[in-house]
Amino acid sequence: MSGLRITQPGLLSLLQDGGRFGHHRIGLSNGGPLDPQAFYWANRLCDNPTNSSCVEITIGGLSLEAELATQIAVTGAEVVLTINGQPRPLWQTHAIKPGDQLTVGFAKQGCRAYLSVTGGFRAPLQFGSSATVVREGIGGLHGTPLQPGDLLPCQPSTDHRQQRLEHRFQPQYSNNATLRVVPGYQVDQFPSLEQRRFYSSEYQLSEHCDRMGYRLQGAAIRSSISAMLSEGICLGAIQIPADGQPIVLMNDRQTIGGYPKIGSVISQDLGKLAQLRPGDTVQFEPISIEQAHSLHCLHRDRLKRIPLTPC
Repeated sequence: MSGLRITQPGLLSLLQDGGRFGHHRIGLSNGGPLDPQAFYWANRLCDNPTNSSCVEITIGGLSLEAELATQIAVTGAEVVLTINGQPRPLWQTHAIKPGDQLTVGFAKQGCRAYLSVTGGFRAPLQFGSSATVVREGIGGLHGTPLQPGDLLPCQPSTDHRQQRLEHRFQPQYSNNATLRVVPGYQVDQFPSLEQRRFYSSEYQLSEHCDRMGYRLQGAAIRSSISAMLSEGICLGAIQIPADGQPIVLMNDRQTIGGYPKIGSVISQDLGKLAQLRPGDTVQFEPISIEQAHSLHCLHRDRLKRIPLTPC
């Protein structure tokens, strides 16, 4: 089996497919891409099934050598993609051949980029998924971030049909995001003044942000709950620990927790959060579960309707 050989893995590069589901009962979290939209476009540009394995590149610094002919695409954060030292555009497919050197530079804007290859990377499945969750030592090639010398197996492809996503359809990343929140069933444990404080305050991302969760800094929020039994946690849940500083739980979160939750960030907005860096800011906006469902359906339908342009 041939593929792409890692020469420099960058700060944190992980194989991810759509995620691992149905195993919370044994303590396994979802994994999967932190920015589902960029992940979706990386696969669609290569005509892959939407669940195909890609490389999630945090910040950048990834270098690879091709050992076969195929097509690749890079989406997400504003990085510099080069092939044999020549800059190539993002959000577009590119043909590569054996011996080609690929580099993904450090992000100028945004935080996470996604590298796809025609047919997807052929990582072994564990519990039905190739998604890497480092805390659990599962997924990817060996349950860890990619290492120098690792081979990312894939199939050769001679289909050199290249296509791109027009700039007007590409997500735009900034240093601030408004995150829409569905209030949780524990919201009544937060006095109305605390809820108003939460939704009217700006929070800064702390240095403690990773695939498990994003710790925020700002106005402290108080709950009337002093202790509670651990319970299941959904993706995007906003925990309020004893210090009152919110934590937004992400793909690699623990499956249970004992902090009260004021609500959950909708899945459509978690990608915005994943593209922010420590020091960037967020605000929260409450919406109903019916609004969240409508937004999800409209967003999914819109993605399917956006055309790719031959190039």
